[in-house]
Amino acid sequence: MNAINKGIRKVEISVKWDPSPAGQPPTDLDLVAATYLASDPYGDPAYVVHFDSRSPDGTIYLNRDSKDGKGFGWDEVLTVELDRLDSRYARVLVGVVIQQRPATRTFVSVVKPALRIREGYTVMAEDDFGGVLGSTAATVAEFVREGSSTWDFHPGIRGFEEDPATFTATMGRTRQP
Repeated sequence: MNAINKGIRKVEISVKWDPSPAGQPPTDLDLVAATYLASDPYGDPAYVVHFDSRSPDGTIYLNRDSKDGKGFGWDEVLTVELDRLDSRYARVLVGVVIQQRPATRTFVSVVKPALRIREGYTVMAEDDFGGVLGSTAATVAEFVREGSSTWDFHPGIRGFEEDPATFTATMGRTRQP
């Protein structure tokens, strides 16, 4: 790594979708982020950020939260300030959960879902969840601290079929080096 490389500093993860067809219950996607300690990067999350919450130190927060996809542009936006995250954290995993009330839903029933991950104006990844159509949730980004300084991005969408609470508790156990 180059000595002047600052690594990934601040990322924005965004999700959008179109509202449900007339007569159908609203579709509610939620962005979630889980942090993992350097001492146990694939164990239980140290904490999870989701709607109505933020990280204890304010480095991970939801800028926008939609319950129905009726917003303009990106319906859900999560910001992760990796450069400010305490050194005891070595991994941050971001996921998307489909709320399962009032109806059970998978990504196949979400109208025009889209994902964008960017740092500043640089788009790091985009997806339409086409690879996880039968899933109720998916991990969408993994950020890993290299040593004690820079962060690396590991893209990839991985589907899950659990309820939101189980997903957030187990999502970090899937991808190990």
